[in-house]
Amino acid sequence: MGVLSVLDYVALAVFFLCWAGYSSIVDNIPSIHSRSVLAAMDEHRRRWMIALLDRDNRISDISIINNLMTSTSFLANNSIFILAGLVALLSAPDLGRRVLAALPFADPPENDIGWEVRIFLLVFIFVRAFFELTWALRQFNYTSIVVGGLGQGDGFIPQAEAAAKIANRAARHFNTGLRAYYFGLAALAWILHPVALIVASIAVLRELHRREFRSTVREVLSRG
Repeated sequence: MGVLSVLDYVALAVFFLCWAGYSSIVDNIPSIHSRSVLAAMDEHRRRWMIALLDRDNRISDISIINNLMTSTSFLANNSIFILAGLVALLSAPDLGRRVLAALPFADPPENDIGWEVRIFLLVFIFVRAFFELTWALRQFNYTSIVVGGLGQGDGFIPQAEAAAKIANRAARHFNTGLRAYYFGLAALAWILHPVALIVASIAVLRELHRREFRSTVREVLSRG
């Protein structure tokens, strides 16, 4: 018997089609991206940077940036803890399979290599999440520096626009890292059964689409 069954390959194809396909379409096709909640927030961040040019006291603006950095740092740190746990799982495949075998409807891999393939998929996902989130964190840090250098008045509008673009790029990478978390939960279902991976991948895809394109928050932000 091979390491992976035909159903495993089908499940993996569905998983990567959902993740890579959705990301490529939403992030790279302007007509679709413009209708997303992320695009709506891009405009609000631009207005924020223009508005702060009229403020003497910018403590609240720096506090907002610090809050963004804190949430990004929290997820980046969690990625490290998750990776540490996944490495530990690699060292105990027999124990992991025995625990899963006790669950109803579970179909854990019958050999160590099958187990390792599943864990390595999760490792890949959370390594990607870590890099995306840490890059977002650095860009939020750059935003705070650019904001600190802004003067007052319309003469600083180009610099404010630059700050907004950096903040928007940071938000985009934060969103990509958060999306990896969602699909990491879907990939976790593969340990139970290939069909569980298919169902979880489609469920995550549907939920992401609903939140980014059909949520009440997106409608409210778009009106503003």
